[in-house]
Amino acid sequence: MSMAVAGLLAGMALGFAGYFGGFGAFLLVAALGAVGFVVGRFLDGDLEAGDLFRPRGRDERRGPR
Repeated sequence: MSMAVAGLLAGMALGFAGYFGGFGAFLLVAALGAVGFVVGRFLDGDLEAGDLFRPRGRDERRGPR
């Protein structure tokens, strides 16, 4: 499935949730979609668990001591 189709489906799901369930349902669908995206990237191997909890190169930006 292409990213355009995935985006279309996500947009339609958010639209239906917002229309039928109100703003609270919209936020719930958006949050669960974000969690599903992260889990999907993790299962595809594009993301490692340490990437979520490790600081992003704080020591690398400071340079040599």
